[in-house]
Amino acid sequence: MCGIVGYVGPKQAQDVVVEGLRRLEYRGYDSAGVALVIPGGASGVIAEAKKAGKLANLEKVIADSTLPPSHTGIGHTRWATHGAPTDANAHPHLGSERRVALVHNGIIENFAELRTRLEDDDHVLLSETDTEVAAHLLELAVAAGADLTTAMQQVCRRLEGAFTLVAVDAHDPDRVVAARRNSPLVVGVGEGEHFLGSDVAAFIEHTREALELGQDQVVTITRDAVAITDFDGRPGEGRAYHVDWDLSAAEKDGHDWFMRKEIFEQPRAVADSLLGRRSTSGLLQLDEMRLSDDEIRDIDKIIIIAAGTSFYAGMVAKYAIEHWTRIPVEVELSSEFRYRDPILDHSTLVVAISQSGETADTLQAIRHARSQRSKVLAICNTNGSTIPRESDAVIYTHAGPEIGVASTKGFLTQLVACYLLALYVAQVKGTRFGDEIEEVMSQLEAMPDHIATVLAGAEQVYDLARAHTGTRSVLFLGRHAGYPVALEGALKLKEIAYLHAEGFAAGELKHGPIALVEQGLPVLCVVPPRGRDQLHEKMISGIQEVRARGAQTICLAEEGDTRIEPYADVLIRLPKVPVLLQPLVAVVPLQLFACELATALGHDVDQPRNLAKSVTVE
Repeated sequence: MCGIVGYVGPKQAQDVVVEGLRRLEYRGYDSAGVALVIPGGASGVIAEAKKAGKLANLEKVIADSTLPPSHTGIGHTRWATHGAPTDANAHPHLGSERRVALVHNGIIENFAELRTRLEDDDHVLLSETDTEVAAHLLELAVAAGADLTTAMQQVCRRLEGAFTLVAVDAHDPDRVVAARRNSPLVVGVGEGEHFLGSDVAAFIEHTREALELGQDQVVTITRDAVAITDFDGRPGEGRAYHVDWDLSAAEKDGHDWFMRKEIFEQPRAVADSLLGRRSTSGLLQLDEMRLSDDEIRDIDKIIIIAAGTSFYAGMVAKYAIEHWTRIPVEVELSSEFRYRDPILDHSTLVVAISQSGETADTLQAIRHARSQRSKVLAICNTNGSTIPRESDAVIYTHAGPEIGVASTKGFLTQLVACYLLALYVAQVKGTRFGDEIEEVMSQLEAMPDHIATVLAGAEQVYDLARAHTGTRSVLFLGRHAGYPVALEGALKLKEIAYLHAEGFAAGELKHGPIALVEQGLPVLCVVPPRGRDQLHEKMISGIQEVRARGAQTICLAEEGDTRIEPYADVLIRLPKVPVLLQPLVAVVPLQLFACELATALGHDVDQPRNLAKSVTVE
């Protein structure tokens, strides 16, 4: 989730833009850059500076080679998607004639096709990014006579995917033009100056008056005006609002915690994780699948290694991979993997799941696997980190930075990556027909709306959480793919609410855990969808067992499930989805419950005691 700043006004643009980038540092990034318009009519030029690493690296570049004064500029902090975090891939990107500079947040799905056309026309592209393609297209349009606003409209009509684009033209020094589709962008409205930002934190020190843009809109800012159109040039308007948050709240989009903000970002994070996964022919394609089809066909065993929340994502993956590919799957804790002398060979695929890509025990585990001639595929959120670099293939989750220590959108996007891997292997091995894969992909693409539906019912979960501030122990039950969800729900309570919490497979209750049940004990039950292998009825039997012993049963069940109603003291409704995909919606109320209960108990939700975001020592 990149940081974007744009400015037109009387101040020095460099100062405003760099300051805005600093206020967006909380979003996480791996490179930074600025572009300034130096006026001169038709001989105006773009001055730029960009550097991989932290903002301090960029500031050193600027200090060593001072940029000319300017009153119009754009800036960017990059979270790498296409291309490693390098100087060349850092934004802004310029067109061939260096007349247009552009920054970008999001993923342009058809960039490969557009890049091929540009290169066929002798354009030389200097980076690996999808962004540079848009810069060249924009420059071609203005060179043909279009103004920057019209050019942006024309280019956006050619792009597929999710994106925010912000651009300047050296021959038009008093204008910044931006566009958005499924990616955030806000306008800051000042007096004699205007701003653009990924969020209001970019300009909150200058103005608290903002405009929220609608979907598929282009905005043009000058010193004195803001003009909005759609991609076809028809006039539009934004939603004006006053920002009454301080900077800390602005960074969190008005939420009290980054964790809560990230929970509510999950519909967009899941949508972003699904972008660009299908070729023009409709076949699945993955980020850096450096394994050949023959190598994938040779796989006869998959071992998933991970830690913490990622381990539970791997447990869900086991159900999906085995169901769709018929390949046996083992799920291992990274810290235990190499010490048990696992049986590995060239036909074993080791899947390493790590949000940061730097998890020490997972890194050591993949090194052991490679020493045994196994292939390694990484599922990771951080482009250029160590685990992807040392793996044979990578699926990036595209979740954007996750600031809260307790993972939320990281978990959901890892689940999406696991489903994609399972479907890709099924496609290559031929264990599922194309129409079957297409059906699952359509179901996955509907998940962002389903997750948004669950989030719309957050108040019910918050009320429930606040009613349990005196609770000292909570149990979670699930079956099939709901079992790892129960484990993840318990982990969230342990991490941020510091409560005793345990997750169990519901069928194991009578083998010991039922002894924990006492009068009033809250038991959160993830009820499978109806109609699958009698799972639903067996889950109801387990719920009856704990309820008969005095437990308070809090049931998460799909809409229309009336069978569960007599056995649920509290009923939280979930959208109707297939059983293998239910974890994507079922975990969300458990995240909300833990976040609100920890808040009510007065804990620091984003930085829980004794925990770090990334564990870089064994």
